[in-house]
Amino acid sequence: MLPSRLFFDDSFFKGEETVKCDVFEKDGKIFVEMEAPGYTKDDISLSIDKGELSVTFEKENEKEENKKYLHRERKSYSKVTRTFYLGDVSEDKIDASFKNGVLVVSAPKKKEIETKKTISIKDHE
Repeated sequence: MLPSRLFFDDSFFKGEETVKCDVFEKDGKIFVEMEAPGYTKDDISLSIDKGELSVTFEKENEKEENKKYLHRERKSYSKVTRTFYLGDVSEDKIDASFKNGVLVVSAPKKKEIETKKTISIKDHE
């Protein structure tokens, strides 16, 4: 028998698809925009390690219903982690903001340093 929506709370069926995102580059920065309806700033944690950005959304919900013949308490827990490889960015200059259910992370790309050098050959005397 397959699970029924009547038996399970809606949060049971929520998953990674609830956090939609766009990643794009503009003006020398890499942007990650994520839609996170129902989450607050305190539900979100960010970390970066070697150009890899991890974004975790974690939420615990409690809902209590009191009716004449029924007392019910429902708890749900959700955790979604998304990881993005941003490449060579200035990790100490990453900025993040959260407004109206949208998380925006901006990471400035490191300026390319000339790594190739020409070596002149001298005559051996």
